Amino acid sequence: MAILGYHASHEQFAPRDLLRYAQVAESAGFDAAMCSDHFAPWGERQGNSGFAWSWLGAALAATSLPFGTVNAPGQRYHPAIVAQAVATLDQMFPGRCWVALGSGQHLNEHITGERWPSKAERTARLEECVEVLRALWDGETVTHRGWVIVDEARLHTLPESPPRLLGAAITPTTAGRVARWADGLITIDQPADQLRQVVEAFRSSGGQHRSMALQVQLSYAPTDDEALGAAHDQWRTNIADSAVLAELRTPEQFDALAAFIRPDDLEGDVRVSSDTSVHVEWLRERIDMGFDELYLHNVHPDQQRFIEDFGERVLPEVVG
Repeated sequence: MAILGYHASHEQFAPRDLLRYAQVAESAGFDAAMCSDHFAPWGERQGNSGFAWSWLGAALAATSLPFGTVNAPGQRYHPAIVAQAVATLDQMFPGRCWVALGSGQHLNEHITGERWPSKAERTARLEECVEVLRALWDGETVTHRGWVIVDEARLHTLPESPPRLLGAAITPTTAGRVARWADGLITIDQPADQLRQVVEAFRSSGGQHRSMALQVQLSYAPTDDEALGAAHDQWRTNIADSAVLAELRTPEQFDALAAFIRPDDLEGDVRVSSDTSVHVEWLRERIDMGFDELYLHNVHPDQQRFIEDFGERVLPEVVG
């Protein structure tokens, strides 16, 4: 049976509002939740950027849901600090906190003033960070010198058990790479043919018996026109090729790119419909593709209506 979770978008909403939405989502029947981890939003229209790790502690205490986030260790975050943060959450809320790791985006990492590495270098750095995290969670004293430097680090508060570590991937190449080390895959919804390639790359590279999670961007509103308008206003900055999105530095640059994106360009990247039965069909298609966790991100500002309507008319139809 698939897990349907709520995605909390720190770029779009203030942390106190997101905390309330997470509580409402649990009451409505969502099984789990995840949140983004950004230093800056994707564009000035979104206008928020709360600190994920502070929020996660509050959200885990305020609900009984499991939570996760997608993190990029190695530049803005030292991997030992990520290991400590996850271990602390797992010690307080055993088994309810997971983290997915990716190679990051210039938008968030440039604040350190360090050189932004190439994709190949970021991948190598990420894989070193994975080794560091796992060793620290095992209670080892870690000294490491490579793309990241760790000097005699040891966690004195260990997790109850090793936290689940997912690999974040958007392309088949990255999906195949993360299958080497990840407990599971997390990716974003894409047109079906592209998404199947990501799934196949992960499975064929060693991930065939591991979990797969999907973040589904959708726009739900009383009318299709309103849903499309909200998607274009809030999420058009995010549909460009991942290689482009990883290199932009500021929300202003994302907004400049977005000026060339038309509403029709969002098709396949954002699920736009005012009809909950259509969303049910789309979600079932993704479950049939092999995804056992779906995290629903309604980019429309009206989260309350989305949570209540999907809790009543979508979740029961999808998960039974």
